[in-house]
Amino acid sequence: MLRRLLPLSLIFVVVGLATSFVGPYLALFLADGLHAGPLATTAFLIVAPISGVLISWLIGRASDRWPIRRPLLIGAALAGAAGTALTALFQNYWAVLAVTVSLTAVAGALFPQSFAYARQLLQQQEPGRVAFGISALRTLFSAAWVGGPPLAAVVLAAHGFGWTYGMAAALYLLGALLIVFWLPRVPQPAVGTAEVETHGGPTVRPITLFLIIASFTAVTTASTLNVQAMPLFVSDDLGGSISQAGLVLGVCAALEIPMMLALGALTTRIPVRRLIYVGVGCAVAYHAIVVVATAVWVLVAAQALQAMVISTVGALSISYVQDMMPDHPGRATTMVTNTFPVSQILAAPLFGLAQHFGFRYAYGMNLGLGVLGLVLLIASGRARSKAVPELSSDQFSPTEPAYHP
Repeated sequence: MLRRLLPLSLIFVVVGLATSFVGPYLALFLADGLHAGPLATTAFLIVAPISGVLISWLIGRASDRWPIRRPLLIGAALAGAAGTALTALFQNYWAVLAVTVSLTAVAGALFPQSFAYARQLLQQQEPGRVAFGISALRTLFSAAWVGGPPLAAVVLAAHGFGWTYGMAAALYLLGALLIVFWLPRVPQPAVGTAEVETHGGPTVRPITLFLIIASFTAVTTASTLNVQAMPLFVSDDLGGSISQAGLVLGVCAALEIPMMLALGALTTRIPVRRLIYVGVGCAVAYHAIVVVATAVWVLVAAQALQAMVISTVGALSISYVQDMMPDHPGRATTMVTNTFPVSQILAAPLFGLAQHFGFRYAYGMNLGLGVLGLVLLIASGRARSKAVPELSSDQFSPTEPAYHP
């Protein structure tokens, strides 16, 4: 499997580095590079993810309808190269915004479409290890984000924003070349071949999918607000330092990588849905601990729980929803990955409330979001069990995800 995934693995590393070079410093670029005011910066940070969500959704639908996933990957990588290169050259706010809602938004489809491509490749060659392969690729993307921002900070301090965006453009271009010369064409599966024939209907109902995606969105919003509020919570409420807040977040990032690999390996023995239940339960436990924490060491110890959340809801959720929509891997992956930008939009007003009332309240809101996510996930399981009758173990087709609640 490693040999088959090597080209795609390199692409995930390249894309992870490209996005990590510019993503963490976008607000700084707007303020210092474009001299945008607070209102203009806020508008940009809202419009950018919305445009990415809409375009990724449209591309995801098209990728499942026609056998064009590989050309879409090439186009998205080239759009990323053009978008970051133009951003490096432009000095005007409106010009950068126009590039962001067009080229950069198209480049955002590279992430979900790469997972959809991986799904097709693994389903044909090693169907029993799809979840492990997806989790391993997600781990590589996370690893790139561990090293990318510090490297970009060094480049930014030495040469400015033009160099960081220029390096991101070069990485996107390298990704496009890797796709052109190294990724094989994967035949589009015949529609309906992955459906469950034994009960004569689709694998999952729309209401079930809605509840699952809503659950993931609630938990991901809590994780987003957790990262945004952590430095201020440590310094303002716990009397700690910014370096201690960095330690807390760094411990979580360090734990995520081996945990993603371990959980990916476990999917060959334990149903993915059960692991996701554990992850959402850990979200509730983590925020319950943080909201009553009185010392930084408690936060450090609790990062094992938060790493479990990210390793399940942030990684295994992709293969989980793909299993529910076997004929539509592009749409399935896009639905999951779009929960990240949507969570950024939802977390923004919650962060504003925390600024007003105190950052401990941020974790109270996160606790509520975690509980909501768990309730929605349980409700999705009940909706699914009503839609799909219980089957004996010998009635499952080879591609049927056998984890009804």
